[in-house]
Amino acid sequence: MMPITARIAIVGSGPAGCYTAQALRKSLPEAEITVIERLPVPYGLVRYGVAPDHQGTKAVTRQFQRLFEKQNVSFLGNLEIGRDLTLDALRDAMDAVVLATGLYGDRAVCVNGTNLANIYGAGAVTRYWNGHPDDSDNAPDFGKTVAIIGNGNVAMDIARLLAKREGDFAGSDMDPSISDPDVNQIHVVGRMQLCEAKFDVAMLRELATIANVNCSLAPGDEIGDVESDIGAVARELIGKKAGASEEIKVVFHSGWDVASIKGDGGRVSALHLSRPEGAEKVLHCNSIVTAIGFGPNNDLRPDDFPGDATSGNLDHGLFATGWFRRGPRGTIPENRADAQEISAVLVDWLAKNGDDAKRGREALLEHLGDKTTNYNDWCAINDHEIASAASDRCRTKVRTINRMLKVIENARSSE
Repeated sequence: MMPITARIAIVGSGPAGCYTAQALRKSLPEAEITVIERLPVPYGLVRYGVAPDHQGTKAVTRQFQRLFEKQNVSFLGNLEIGRDLTLDALRDAMDAVVLATGLYGDRAVCVNGTNLANIYGAGAVTRYWNGHPDDSDNAPDFGKTVAIIGNGNVAMDIARLLAKREGDFAGSDMDPSISDPDVNQIHVVGRMQLCEAKFDVAMLRELATIANVNCSLAPGDEIGDVESDIGAVARELIGKKAGASEEIKVVFHSGWDVASIKGDGGRVSALHLSRPEGAEKVLHCNSIVTAIGFGPNNDLRPDDFPGDATSGNLDHGLFATGWFRRGPRGTIPENRADAQEISAVLVDWLAKNGDDAKRGREALLEHLGDKTTNYNDWCAINDHEIASAASDRCRTKVRTINRMLKVIENARSSE
């Protein structure tokens, strides 16, 4: 008989973790479900990985907040597995543990020159813009000319955000003090023809809404199939002229491999490109942003466990979901189907293996004391950020953990 009071911990409060909590709550209405997060605040990728001008995408947190406000799911923040609590100790306290920590380490380009200054991973850049505590002090120095390596949605996010100016960020949570007004030329480099790029058509159309952008295709390069969705939009976009006096040039380079990166005085000065047939060209630039995917980012790695991560079952009572399970691909909504699938696997496992002797969250709180944060603490930070917003922004994020904890301390003392 299924243990209706199963104790379950989900490590990671991003979309994968929250969707998993939703699915488990639906199947196990009486279970004790705890979402654990290493930062004091929830929502992971949605808060820190989605571009700050995509507030519609970030609005998914409204459905996640119902988990903590109305569906009796608990949030334990400021708790890092491996730092504050071992994974073994967590598993000892719980009937089941789900790893939903994601994969956000930027993949590097494997060519000579990657040790030069002014080369940035797209994930790190996005986290800086989003006020992630790990990267809030790592301000990129882009210079006037940036080369972006990659042809996916993340590459397009970087291009769009670099092309925007202060007045283009109204309604976003981009901190006015960190936006970069100096970039005036952006090279976007992809290995395939533009029509075969992996970004959504909507991402390309967004570039067309920025008044000061002038898009072009590098001489000799091809769009490819101009009748395809991306091809048609690319042809329209490339014919668009800037509508403002300050012009930002976005140049697409299609069908090129990165051959090497050259520097001057320890800093990036040029990106060398090549094609299999022998063609070469050089893009002079002040910085490079790599947007070629993500990989493991911490001590928890899918291949460290005896089970097959792709199945979702890592070990006895230990499961995986989201990017930690299937690799760094797919959109936020795709995590929902993944979470439902893993929830079904976990519920079936609990029916055969539940242990009523497990103490669950109570055991964690006894061990950790007042160190952890809870959902009410997040609400205090959320209120503080909204109240601190610049006149045309939706919030100003608290960018350090120490400052977050101070806001929480002040809120608790005033209760």
